[in-house]
Amino acid sequence: MTTRLVVAKTIGLLFGVLAMTGLTILVPESPWLPRFGLLFWYTTMGVFIGVVGVMDIHPVLGFRLPWWVRGPSVGGWMNFVLVFFAYDLMAEVILEVGGLPLSPFWFVLEGAVVGGIIGAASTYFGGEGPATLRE
Repeated sequence: MTTRLVVAKTIGLLFGVLAMTGLTILVPESPWLPRFGLLFWYTTMGVFIGVVGVMDIHPVLGFRLPWWVRGPSVGGWMNFVLVFFAYDLMAEVILEVGGLPLSPFWFVLEGAVVGGIIGAASTYFGGEGPATLRE
């Protein structure tokens, strides 16, 4: 479990640094609080994906939850919530990146991709399921 959490948190931190840097470059007039918020957001995403990796079988419905379902679903959900908190800022970032007034909800797909990367790496290096708790 420790290896899984360290890997997931580290990758989340790296994506947080990337998001913080990207926001600084794309929207230089953005305040510092959202910049650090993105850093902590992606680190927290890594922690959640690392912890959720212990459940490889759905606790209520009983079907298998592979890493490629767990990671992207947690990452997509977290960025879905992020867009609600920072809709205007995310809309400004989307406008700067694409040049078109697209929906900030594209960040949900980005969160799913990041979550998939975190889920794959943490499962590869730290394992999955209840076996991660018995070491």
